[in-house]
Amino acid sequence: MLSTAPIPRLSVLEKTRELFQERRRLVSYSKPLTIRSSSSVQEIKKPSVSSGSSDDRRELPSSWDSIALPPVQAAKRVVLVRHGQSTWNAEGRIQGSSDFSVLTNKGESQAETSRQMLLDDSFDVCFSSPLIRSKRTAEIIWGSRKEEIITVSDLREIDLYSFQGLLKNEGKVRYGAAYRQWQKDAPNFNIDDHYPVRELWARARGCWSKILTHKSRSILVVAHNAVNQALVATAIGLGTEYFRVLLQSNCGVSVLDFTPKPEGGSPHICLNRLNQTPSSPIAGGNSGGRKTSTRVILVCHGLPLNEAEEGSSFSGNSPMNMLGIIQAQKTAELLLDIKVNSIVSSSSIASVETANSICRVQEAAYCLGAADCVPRYVEKKQIVDLDIGNILVQTKKTDSTRFQSLDSGWLNGLDEEITTALWDQSGKAWKFLLNELQKGSDSENIVVAVGHPALHISIMGHCLNLTKEWLGSFHLDAGSISVVDFPDGATGRGVVRCINYTAHLGRWSIPITRSTVGDEEF
Repeated sequence: MLSTAPIPRLSVLEKTRELFQERRRLVSYSKPLTIRSSSSVQEIKKPSVSSGSSDDRRELPSSWDSIALPPVQAAKRVVLVRHGQSTWNAEGRIQGSSDFSVLTNKGESQAETSRQMLLDDSFDVCFSSPLIRSKRTAEIIWGSRKEEIITVSDLREIDLYSFQGLLKNEGKVRYGAAYRQWQKDAPNFNIDDHYPVRELWARARGCWSKILTHKSRSILVVAHNAVNQALVATAIGLGTEYFRVLLQSNCGVSVLDFTPKPEGGSPHICLNRLNQTPSSPIAGGNSGGRKTSTRVILVCHGLPLNEAEEGSSFSGNSPMNMLGIIQAQKTAELLLDIKVNSIVSSSSIASVETANSICRVQEAAYCLGAADCVPRYVEKKQIVDLDIGNILVQTKKTDSTRFQSLDSGWLNGLDEEITTALWDQSGKAWKFLLNELQKGSDSENIVVAVGHPALHISIMGHCLNLTKEWLGSFHLDAGSISVVDFPDGATGRGVVRCINYTAHLGRWSIPITRSTVGDEEF
C-alpha cells in the first residue's frame, strides 16, 4: 500500500498550485457574456477569477451556466473517454490531480477493450490529460494512428489539494465536516481556500475553447471522471449542482455533437451518448461509489417495420422489422444480469413486442438449470402516458422529411405546440415511473420502461429537472437503453448511469463516429 506521509501530498499541492497559474490566465473576461438558460437567453456579469488574492477565487460562480461556446464552421463530434482503473482507484484513495498512480492490469484491459470498440472509428486528433493514468489510456486507444497525442494541462483531474493521497476513510477521520460536505454538497465544498468543483467548471469551459477551435471534426479526448463530467455539463449548460449526476465509469465513452447554426454563434450541442462502458452498464451495483439496486431503465423499442422501409421516424403502430426483433432480443439478454420487478410500456406494437421479449427472458431465466421450476412472474403494464404516436403524427404531417434519420438533436426542430405536448405527457409518465419505483423495497426495485426515443429523451429531461428547451440536447437510438440509479432510494435524486447505450447490440450497434470525408454530415 502506498504511503500516506505528508511529503508526497505537499509536493502534489505545490505542483497543482503551479498548474493553477495557467488556469487563471484562461478564465478572464472583460464584458458581460451571453448564456443559455433553461428558459431564455440572458446576460450575466463576468465571473471574477483572477491571479490575485484568495478572496478573488471565492467569487467563482456556484452554478456554471452555458456561456456561449466558440462557433464551428462544420459539424464536430467529440468523444470523451475516462482513463482505465488506476492503482489508487483500486485502493480507494483520493487521486485528484496527483500523478502517483498508474493503470492496473484491469485498467490496461479496459483501455484495450475501448480501443477495440473504437477501432473502426475515424478520429482526426486526440487530446489527453497530462497525468500518467490518462496518457497511458490514450496511448492504448490511439494505437497505431500516426497523429501525435496533444496533452492539455486543463484536462487534468479536479484539484483536491490536501485531500489528495488520502484513503477515503482517512478523509472522514481527518477532515470530518469538510469531508461530509465534499460528499453531500460538493459545489460549495471548500478546502485550502479553494472551491474545487467551481474551479473545475471554469477550467472545463477553457478546455472547450481549445477543443472546438481545433480544425479537426472528429476529436478524441481522454481524461478523468470529474473533468469529463464538467465537460459534458458545461457543454449542454448544466451547473456545478450536476456534479456526480452524470456518471463516468473507467473507460466509459461519452459523445457530444456540435452543429453550426445558420446564423452563426454558439453551435447546437447534443449529448449523443453518455458513459458507454466496456462492460455491462447494469451489472455493477455501485453508482458513483454508492451501492444501489433501485433504478429505472429506459428501453427504446426495436425498429418498427415502416421506419426501415419508408425512412420515417414517426411510425404509427407497426410491428418490429427483423432488425427491431434482434434489438429487442439483445436488450432482453443484457437485462439478464438483473432481476426486473416490473415492465411498463406504451400500447404501440413495437413497444409491446419489445416488452414481451424482455419479460419472456426474465421469467425463463429464473428456471435455467433447475428441474420442475415454476417461472417467476414479472408484472407488465401498458399506460397511456407512454403513448406519443398522436403527438408525433402531427410532425409527420407538417415536415416528415426533416427528421427521417433521427439525427442528433432532431427534437430541436419540433413546433412549440408539439414540444409542449410531448413535455407535458412525458412528465406524467415520469411521475408514474417514480411511483412504481416506490412500490418496491428500499433496497431493491428495478422498473423497465419501453417506449419511443422521443418520449425517453423527454423523460430524461424531467429526471434531470430541466425544461423543454433542453429536448434537443439529448439523443437516443432505437434499441438503446438508458439507466437512472437512485442510490438514496426511490425518493432521492437520480444519478444517470448511461444514456443511449448500444454496445449490447453487437454487430448491429450504432457507430461512435462516422467518416468525416468531404462534406458528409455526422
